[in-house]
Amino acid sequence: MDKDKIDKKDHILDVAERVFSDHGFDGASTRMISGEAGVNMAMLNYYFGSKEGLFLAVIGRKISSFKDLLVTISGDNTMTQWQKVVKYIDLYSEKIVSNNCFQKLIYHEMTMNRRSELADSVREILMQNVNEFRKIIQDGIDNGEFKKDIDTHMVTATIYGTKNYVVNMPLMTSALFGYDIQDDKILEEQFKPRMKSYMTNLLKCYLLN
Repeated sequence: MDKDKIDKKDHILDVAERVFSDHGFDGASTRMISGEAGVNMAMLNYYFGSKEGLFLAVIGRKISSFKDLLVTISGDNTMTQWQKVVKYIDLYSEKIVSNNCFQKLIYHEMTMNRRSELADSVREILMQNVNEFRKIIQDGIDNGEFKKDIDTHMVTATIYGTKNYVVNMPLMTSALFGYDIQDDKILEEQFKPRMKSYMTNLLKCYLLN
């Protein structure tokens, strides 16, 4: 695919991500997205086929890029498993701040708890990164670097659950932390380093022998 087509697709995906985040899957429409993106419906349908296809493309683009980073980290034989966990925490904290719109989109759809082919497809895409992280933890258990009684599921839930609570319940967490969690500057300068420090210290105590 030539560069112009790639740029056009990325532009449509950027707009779609924002529209889906603001309105949810049900509230958004392909006509709304095509209008904001400045493209006709025929082009949107050519690239993505349907609203479901566009939605999955939005999610797949973000998840696959992060998965590539995780696979690289997981396969790096020069790093200890703990170093890989620290690297993951660093990258994940960056993603929370830089992709706040996407985090909102994901949280909205995953809390709908609907049983459908679309929901199943979204879950399968998201589980790719979850499983890569769990593999890093399991490899550390298997080689003796981490404790044998580690609950890999709960470690994963702790990482993702903390993010979901802080970022997706801003009224509660702004009152808890004493600053506006929806302020991008505060997220970058205050919350991000705090998240990294907390998760690193917490998992260090839990994981390492």
